[in-house]
Parts: sequence; C-alpha cells; structure tokens
Amino acid sequence: MLDKLRKGVSQLTRLRHPQVLTVQHPLEESRETLAFATEPVFASLANVLGQTENMPVPTPPIFKDYKLYDVEIKYGLMQVSEGLAFLHNSVKTVHRNICPENIVLNHQGAWKLFGFDFCVANQATADQPPFWPFEEYDSRRHPNCQPHLDYLAPEYALTHTLDTAADLFPLGVLTYALFNEGRPIFHNNQDFGTFKRNCCEFKNPNSLKLHSVPDGIRDQVRLLLHATPQLRPDALQLSKVPYFDDVGVKTLSYLDQMFQWDNMQKSQFYKSLPQIIPQLPHRVCVLRIVPSLVKECINSTMVPFVLPVILLVAERATKEEFVEHILPHLKPIMKLTEPVQVMLQLMQKMELLLGKTPAEDVRSDALPLLYRALECDTQQIQELCLSVIPTCAHLVENHAMKNALLPRIKKLCLGTGYLSVRVNCLVCVGKILEHLDRWLVMDDIFPFLEQIPSREAPVVMAIVGIFKVALNHKKLGISKEILATRVLPFLFPLSIENSLTPTQHSAIMVLIKDMTERVESEHRTKLEQLNSIKDEQKALHMAMPTKINGNDNAPVSAVDASSDMFAGLGLNQFTGGGTANHKPQTPTPVPNSVPAPTSKPSNLSLSLEEKQKTGITKHLDQATPIVAIPSTPANAVNKPITSPQSQNPPSSLTKPVQQSRDLTSTLMSSNLNMMSSQPAVPAAVNGHQGMMGTTASMGMMNNMNNSPSAFSGMMGNGTLMNPVASNMTSNMTSMGQLVTCSSPWGE
Repeated sequence: MLDKLRKGVSQLTRLRHPQVLTVQHPLEESRETLAFATEPVFASLANVLGQTENMPVPTPPIFKDYKLYDVEIKYGLMQVSEGLAFLHNSVKTVHRNICPENIVLNHQGAWKLFGFDFCVANQATADQPPFWPFEEYDSRRHPNCQPHLDYLAPEYALTHTLDTAADLFPLGVLTYALFNEGRPIFHNNQDFGTFKRNCCEFKNPNSLKLHSVPDGIRDQVRLLLHATPQLRPDALQLSKVPYFDDVGVKTLSYLDQMFQWDNMQKSQFYKSLPQIIPQLPHRVCVLRIVPSLVKECINSTMVPFVLPVILLVAERATKEEFVEHILPHLKPIMKLTEPVQVMLQLMQKMELLLGKTPAEDVRSDALPLLYRALECDTQQIQELCLSVIPTCAHLVENHAMKNALLPRIKKLCLGTGYLSVRVNCLVCVGKILEHLDRWLVMDDIFPFLEQIPSREAPVVMAIVGIFKVALNHKKLGISKEILATRVLPFLFPLSIENSLTPTQHSAIMVLIKDMTERVESEHRTKLEQLNSIKDEQKALHMAMPTKINGNDNAPVSAVDASSDMFAGLGLNQFTGGGTANHKPQTPTPVPNSVPAPTSKPSNLSLSLEEKQKTGITKHLDQATPIVAIPSTPANAVNKPITSPQSQNPPSSLTKPVQQSRDLTSTLMSSNLNMMSSQPAVPAAVNGHQGMMGTTASMGMMNNMNNSPSAFSGMMGNGTLMNPVASNMTSNMTSMGQLVTCSSPWGE
C-alpha cells in the first residue's frame, strides 16, 4: 500500500496541467507519516455527492445542502475529459481508477484529476503503438489497494486487455452517478464475482435505464458504457459534444484560456460579461468568475474592463462572501490612480462598497480612496466622491475629519472652477454637520463660508442651507452672540443678490427673521434677568432711609416736536426728560417740605450740593425766629436753609416760639458749647494738629463776632466752613430743631 501511495504522489508531482491537481511541495516521509502539499482544495467529488465518511465530525455545515449546478456538472465533465485527453495523448498513461474519490474540487470549484496510485504508463517504444500491460484484479488484497470495482471497466472481467478506453467507461458511470444522486449503475460491494456478473449487462447498453441522464448527453453515456472498448468515444470527442456547448460552459472555458488572448480579445469578452453574469449561479460567479478576473488586474490597462464585472458580482454577494472572496482582491485596486476610469467606477459603486466593507477596512482603504478622489482633476469623480462622503462620515474619526477630510473639501470648494463642484462641496458639508463638533463648526466652517469667492444663487442657497442646519440641529445650535456679530451681518448682503429668485429670497429672509427672533428672544430674557436683579437691589436700597437731592417739583419745560423721536429710548436721564437720577447743574432753592429719610447718617459732613445751596443765602446775619419742630430720627439729614421767599411753608411745622434770638449769636453759642465738649478738632478737618487747630478756631470765632459779613463769607467757603457746619448740624439735629432764617435786609 505504501508503495502505491508513493507512486501516486510521485506521478502527480511530475504532471503539470490545468486539469490535474497541482503539487506545491513534494512527498516527505517520516517514521509515522507520508506528507505532501497541493494547491488549496475544497473537497472530493465523492464528498460533494454525499459521501462524508472520511470528513471531520461533525460534518462542515457547507456540505449539508450542497448541490452541484448544471453548469458546474457540464464544465466539470468537460474538465475531466480534457484532463484524460492530456493524460492519454500527451503522457501516454492510463489512470485506471477514475471515480468520485479521485476527482478533487479546488477552492475555486474546478475539477481536477487525482489518485494516480494505479496508473499504468506506456511500455512501447517511440516507433511502436502505445501498449499498456494488463494487471488483473486481485481480490485477496485489501479493497483500498485495488481500483474501485463500481467504476472499473468490463474488460477486467471479459477481455483482460487495457487501453485508454478503460478510463472512459468509468467516466460514463461517473456521469450517470452525477445525475442519480451519487449512486453508480451497479453496486458490487467490493466483490469481484458480482462485478463479473454485472459486466454482462453492459454488452447490451440499450437495456440500461438512463432516464436520469439529460437528453443532450444520454446517447454519449450509452456509448461510454458499452462493453466493447472500441465503441467508446475518446476524451477529445466527448469534450466536443453539443451538450457542452453552453453559454456558461463557454464563459468558464474562455476564462481559463484567457492567458492565450491579446488585450483586444480580452476587452471584447469582458465587455460582454455583464450580460452573462445574471445567467450564472452566484456561487460560480464568486468562486470561478472573480478569481479569473482578478488575475487580469496585474495589467492595469485591463482593470477598467474587469472591475465592473467584479462589482456586479459583489452586488449579489452577501456581506460574508464579499469580505472573504471579493474585498481582498479589491484592496489593491483601490490604491490605483491610473487609469482614471478605475476611480470613477469605484466612486459609482462606493455606496455598495461602504455597505459591505467592515468599518476598520473602510478607515484603512476606502477613506484614502475618497481623499485621492477629492484631489483628482476629474469633475465627475469629485462630484461622486462628494455625494458618497456623507454616507461614511460616521466612520471618520474626529482627528481625521478635522485634519484630512474637511481641509480637502474646503480646498476643492475654494479652488474649483466648476459651479456644480462648489455647490456639491457645500451640500456635502451641510450633510456632515451632524458628525462635527459644535466648536469646529463655529471656528472652522463659518469662517470658510465667508471665504467663498462666488455668489451665484446655488452657492448662496447652499450656504443658507448650512446655516439653517447648524441653527436647528439639536446638537449644534448657534449662540446669539455669533448670530448677531457674524452670521446675520454675513447673510444680509447675500439676501440682496440679484441672481436670486423670489422663492430663494423668501427662504433667506425667513431664515434671517428666525435668527433675529432668536437673538431678540434670548437677549430679552437675559436683560429681564439682569433688570430683575437691579430692581431687587434698588428695592433693597429704597427700603433704607434715603436723601432727596435736586428739585423734584421743578417745572418741566415744554419739549419741542423734534424731541419726540427720542421718546421711549431710555434717554430721559441724559436729556432732562426725567428726574429719577438727574442732578441739575445749577441748584435752585426748593420750598420747605417734610423731611424725607435718607441713607446718610446725620453726623457726616454736608455734600458739595448742600454747601452750594447754603452759600447762596447771603443775608444770614439777620435774626430770625427759631421754630420748634417734632423730633426726627437720628439718621435724618438736615434740610438746607431755605429762602424767605418760599411760597408754600411746610404744613408740618409747629407754631414759632415766643422768644426770638439773633441767628448769629445762637449759632456761635451752639458751636462754642460743642467745641468745649471736644478736646481738639481732628486734623483731617482743619488741616492742623494740637494747639494750632484750637487757635485757628478761636481766631475764626472772633472774626465772626465782629463782622456778620465775615461769617457770611465763610459760609460760602466750603473748606473753612465745613467743620463748623458739620458740628453745628450735628448739634442742631440732636436738639431736634430746624432753624429757618430770614434776612431783614431783603434781597
């Protein structure tokens, strides 16, 4: 048995033919094994027909419902015939054991001869007819050491001769088994006696029931099963039977012989393939058509002819089939930049590729293809690429989007001379906005829109569409500051472009109004919040005692009609229209009124305004009655001394006391009493320290006693009068009295 195995592998290694299994590594022996390596195989024909005893357990799922298509059977039989023709005519060898176990299907589904363990070579010399010695079947040996009896030619039992026809009889039995669910005509159960009895049935082949065999090859099968070897057709004759004249068989045959054709013949054939592909089984297209086409991709000039066929097969493939059988061949094609038709064809089917390509392969192979398409000079490719990018934008990482994809789109948009390309760039940007970060849109996209050099109507509307998407998208949005300072100033000039239609102009104005309303609404809300805070603070101050300054009862001058336009603009405090915060430049005397509480305590110095009001009273040296009034709170502020011309005396004043005094003497006495209770005047008041401050005060008092006009002059001098007035005010406030002066000299 080992000798038979060594012989079979050795013979197989020497044979080189497309229909003979290829040995890639010769036989190696060890103490326990015999090993050799062949091309990748799928299974034997016996496994495909349901005989899985020699296969792993459990049986692979692919064999559960595996069935051969008619085109596979036809082309497989033709391949076996071609292999036998090579073996008989070129090698002058008889196989002797053609059976399903010795026909192997490679990974592409091609049928190849195997199992040359019992082959017999020609023993005749070159000038003699071929001669193959006959070897009898030895039933004493193990069945595995003998040819398969169910497929053995009748001459082993009848004539004891051997020639090439001995390989054609088993081919007829094999053909019958293919259409009979893998069962041969007779089951001999490895018994040579049964085999001899069944061989007599082949003397009259017309009695054989071949109803399962198709009509196109039934007669040829009857001849192959004839007991007389000379009546059997040879391998070449069998391969030319009209039954094999099928469009699918011819297509597969042309693909196998493609290396013999020139480029012109190949291109004509590839152009016709898209019409043939729908007629072929999908498995044949994936396993037979695509690998044959991929071989042509070595020649870049032929890629535009084969790529459409590959993509057509990819449309019918499942995602698993695409990833396993098609994508590995497409990756090298995706890297081609020439001829330009290749990139165009890929762009046209990019949606298909992205839908079936895993995400990691999209990032590694498909996205670089898109980048190259954006950088090419073909308008159609650029537009197709821009239409595809939004469908795969979710697969682009943030850094790639910012540093690779967007810069290329912006460069193309700003530099292209085609209006359609520019519009498609803007539409593409608008569609991928949802995949961008908000700040990337604000800092990168909006400035880019301002750089666009053209203002055609389609460009304007595409820009408007981008702003509309950014405004209304829940993830993005545009702040009121950006709207007011950048977007609206940019959109208003666009709205007056003469190229716009009325509908387009209306669309822009609707967007502008929407943006304006948002700015108004958001900013009004903010202002209301700020003003509510101010009102709360104002209410808090109003709850505390305040001092009324200015003349609230001053007559309002008439406003001319030209000032009406400024009404309601909040400018009253600057134009004199209101008295809330208005301080007149020249204070005027006000009538006596009820003291209002202020926020300033009474022990502080008089303000500049109060000093000015006090200084204009020029005849304070005249004695006036001192009127007693109800006591006021300690934090009340002294009212300024009013003019005797006041028309409306305050109603809250009490009746004047019976005794009148000289005002100058009264004030000086109060001041002296208060000074006597203090050790010294603070240096911050009179600018001196110690005795110098006391001496200055005494000197001032002497002058005041000698001359009423001197007192009046000091009253007008804010710097000298300030400490005296302050002390006087404090003293009078503590007494709870209000002094009203009148001048005996009048004006």
